[in-house]
Amino acid sequence: MTFEGFKPSFFKFLKDLKANNDKPWFEANKARYKAEIEAPLLDFITAIAPKLAKVSPHFMAIPKVNGGSMFRIHRDVRFSKDKTPYKTHAAAQFRHDAGKDAHAPGFYLHLEPGRVFYGGGLWMPPSDKLKAIRERIAGKTSEWSKAKGAASVKKTFGDLREGDPLSRPPKGFDPDHPAIDDLKKRSFFIMAEAPQKAAATPGFVDDVAKAFKDASPVMKFLCQAVGAPY
Repeated sequence: MTFEGFKPSFFKFLKDLKANNDKPWFEANKARYKAEIEAPLLDFITAIAPKLAKVSPHFMAIPKVNGGSMFRIHRDVRFSKDKTPYKTHAAAQFRHDAGKDAHAPGFYLHLEPGRVFYGGGLWMPPSDKLKAIRERIAGKTSEWSKAKGAASVKKTFGDLREGDPLSRPPKGFDPDHPAIDDLKKRSFFIMAEAPQKAAATPGFVDDVAKAFKDASPVMKFLCQAVGAPY
């Protein structure tokens, strides 16, 4: 199928799900979920695959409901006080072929009523990868500054996101290091916002692919830090 955009019905379903976040309602509307959420998101993943391959051959766009790039709609409620069973947004992650989960380098797309964003980076990497990133930033600070200050990055994304920083400098790193604010981060990612109406057009896939390409300086640095090719 050809990607035609995320139509109003896509966001309407998510809005309705938020108002009826329980299993009986979802089961009664499962056919609607498959037609209005699954189908266009899988079409998007299929459409972006060849474009993503041109950005880097190491990131995967797999149009599968299970085991692919599409995130499940079901929430993991095991350790949450919020026991509502379903997410009220749809999302896809295009992971590095060296990674097995959401904590690997990757590109990301998030869609919910009134909020659309996309970009790339690493979210909450494990301690060994986090240490490797910090060490590379500390040792190659000018290279890191050049990557996150690249024209394509600044124009499309602005600054690096907050990244759930530590309140104190991480152990083993100089508190007066010029990159101490970034060394405190526990996640490293850049994201661009888009109006919901932009996601409704077929050209949205090109917008996202261009943003992924624009993220290359930061993504390349992060991949190199964790020993992954770009």
